[in-house]
Amino acid sequence: MGPRRLPPLLPVLLACWASVSAQAGATPAGTTPALNSVEPTPTTPRPALPARPSSGPRPTPVTDVAALCVCDLSPAQCDVNCCCDPDCSSVDFSVFSDCSVPVVTGDSQFCSQKAAIYSLNFTANPPQRVFKIVDQINPSIFCIHITNYKPALSFLNPEEPDENNFDKFMKTFDGFSSKAASDVSLTKEPDPPDTTKYEYGALLQTSHSFLRFPSPLTSSLCTDNNPAAFLVNQAVKCTRRMDLEQCEEMEALSMARYSSPEILRVPNSETKVPITVQSIVVQSLNKTLTRLEDTGILEQALVQAGTVKICTNVVLEVKYSLTYTDAGEITKADLSLLLGTVSHAGLPLQQKFEIRFIQQNTKPVPLSGNPGYVVGLPLAAGFRPHKGSGIIQTTNRYGQLTVLRSTAEQDCLAIEGIRTPVLFGYNMQSGCKLRLTRAVTCPLVVEKVKSLLKGQGFPDYVAPFGNSQARDVQDWVPVHVVTQAPYVKGSCQLPVALAIDVKWTKYGSLLNPQAKIVGVTASLLSSSFPEADSGSERTILISTTVTFVDVSAPAEAGFRARPSINARLPFNFFFPFV
Repeated sequence: MGPRRLPPLLPVLLACWASVSAQAGATPAGTTPALNSVEPTPTTPRPALPARPSSGPRPTPVTDVAALCVCDLSPAQCDVNCCCDPDCSSVDFSVFSDCSVPVVTGDSQFCSQKAAIYSLNFTANPPQRVFKIVDQINPSIFCIHITNYKPALSFLNPEEPDENNFDKFMKTFDGFSSKAASDVSLTKEPDPPDTTKYEYGALLQTSHSFLRFPSPLTSSLCTDNNPAAFLVNQAVKCTRRMDLEQCEEMEALSMARYSSPEILRVPNSETKVPITVQSIVVQSLNKTLTRLEDTGILEQALVQAGTVKICTNVVLEVKYSLTYTDAGEITKADLSLLLGTVSHAGLPLQQKFEIRFIQQNTKPVPLSGNPGYVVGLPLAAGFRPHKGSGIIQTTNRYGQLTVLRSTAEQDCLAIEGIRTPVLFGYNMQSGCKLRLTRAVTCPLVVEKVKSLLKGQGFPDYVAPFGNSQARDVQDWVPVHVVTQAPYVKGSCQLPVALAIDVKWTKYGSLLNPQAKIVGVTASLLSSSFPEADSGSERTILISTTVTFVDVSAPAEAGFRARPSINARLPFNFFFPFV
């Protein structure tokens, strides 16, 4: 027998290409080739394989690109700028600036795949989401034609043996080895936690443990082991039973318990974010609220008030506000507290706890229209620190020009700091009540009411267009603050209302006019300081209004001027006659 001859290279490649083409084509009924496998040609000897049961006809593909959304992080909530979030409605699209994920595709290894393209139509009123599906072709010849095995699209949790499926495990495997309990592992070891970022639902780590706050569990009683989870907003109420004689020893009533932890910036890191106390409001026995200027730590104390024992500086409400980035890092932690005075008549004690997450906007200041304002978007406003500088704007466009927010309680001190943005085209009205004791003087109330009406920082300028640049200072419209008060000799004038009038006009083409702001006036309306009634308290009503006034001139039809002919002959036109 002579030496065996190797086949030429070209026929071998042609045979492999024929097998790949046969794999991508039709298959006999009742058989299903393995995923990404190549059937041998009839001339190639095939080793004997054990017989396997038929899997039936090929199922349809299970991947639907229209149902995929990689930016949908919050369940049952609309994520900002996530155009593919099914929880978003047409009202939410009006506050979007762009689509964070404009194109959603499946596996890039497929030969032909669907791609969902999302965009926003800002010309519609209100803005609408534009959604379409297109086909994308993979030019590579080493691609997957179709996938029909659903479990291959995800990682399934392993099945753990229990009393119901133990016999099935015994038949599947050859039994279990008799090792020590510490050596036996029926499930896969969990992967180490990601140390680079927090993910949705991950517990917030502190320097010693986790950030915890009380919540009701099986009953209305407070349980102190409730951990806070990333991006999970919570607002709970619970009842706490306590012995008034031992209030100084109860850690759950102490302010230091909720302000002392330090949150880790990312899991398992050494960078810590301290909790900053933003405000402390003290509530007396008669429900009077007083905001403290000093935010230092206050300890609860048992005090004898006449024949009654009371416990002061007891924590009644805790509100956390955590700022995070899109990279999953905690950058800031704020805390607001309500401390109260408790007696035997106020037991059992009811406590309220709230935690919310605010995303830090690291992108440039978004627009409110291009170029004119869009109805429903906030007014762009800012400050000018000194002459010669540009306009300074905050990255949060909803915090640039705000007014009071009305609540069910209508307590001005309780809602201090909670503001509502001024939206273009929306006339607004809100208010609250301020209760004053007999001992409070008028000058102190004047400064407090002004801060309530204007907020922490009232802007100096408003942008004329929704896309006005901060460097174009001359184009910005100044805010004129006017104080209106009746003159009464010898009386103190207390501001009770803030009326904001925004004048705007239609600018540009008649077919597509753009909204432009031409004037903003903020009027402080004052009245005489009310005298105390027969009781020890007096109530003052404070209100804010926003009115948009269209000052556009009526459009008039016109005609374009006829073009003028400016014909000029070349200098050598009459050569050689001249």
